[in-house]
Amino acid sequence: MVSSNELALFALAALVMVLTPGPNMIYLVSRSLCQGRKAGVTSLFGVAAGFLVHMFAAAIGITAVFMAIPLAYELLKWAGAVYLLWLAWQAIKPGSKSSPFEPRELAADSPLKLFVMGFLTNALNPKIAVFYLSVFPQFINPENGSVFGQSIELGLVQIVVSFSVNLTLILSAARLAAWFARNPLWLVVQRWVMGFVLAALAVRLALDSRRN
Repeated sequence: MVSSNELALFALAALVMVLTPGPNMIYLVSRSLCQGRKAGVTSLFGVAAGFLVHMFAAAIGITAVFMAIPLAYELLKWAGAVYLLWLAWQAIKPGSKSSPFEPRELAADSPLKLFVMGFLTNALNPKIAVFYLSVFPQFINPENGSVFGQSIELGLVQIVVSFSVNLTLILSAARLAAWFARNPLWLVVQRWVMGFVLAALAVRLALDSRRN
C-alpha cells in the first residue's frame, strides 16, 4: 500500500493536474454551458471510463518496468520531473490556452454520444498517458507491496479527485463563466499558482532519493 504521506502528496498533484485547463476540462465545461448540467455529467462519466483505460495500462506497464529493469525508475523519475516542468511552463507562458469558461458553440448530442465523446476525449489524450506513466512511479515503492496494487490505488485516488473537481465545475459552470468574465485577473492568478505548484512538484520528484 502507498504510505499516507505519499498518498496525500499524490492527491495534491492530481488536484493541480485537474485544475490545469486541458482537453477534458474544456470539453466538459463547454458541453455543460451549451447543453446543460445533465449533458456535462453524462460526458464526465465517459471521461472517468477513459481514466480506467489509462490506469490499467499504466499499472501493467509500470509493474513490468519495476520487475524487469529496476534502474528504469531513474529514467521515469526524470521524465516525470521534466513533464511537470513542461506543464508549469504551459501554464505561465505568454499566450497560454484561453479559459475553458469562454463560451463555445456545440451542437446538442444524445446521451450515448456524450458518453462516447467524453471517453474518447480522455482515452486518446496523450497528456494523461504521460502523466500516469511518468508521475505514478514517483509515489510507488516496491518495498510497500505489489507495484500493480499501488498503481491501482494511485489511479483510483486520481480518478476520485478528477471526478469530484470536474463535477463541481460542471454544476457551477454558468456561474463560474460569468464570474471569470467579470474578473479576468483571476485567470492570470490561477495560471501562475498552478505553474508554481507544478514546478515545485517537479523539483521534489527530481531530488527524491528514496529508491536510489
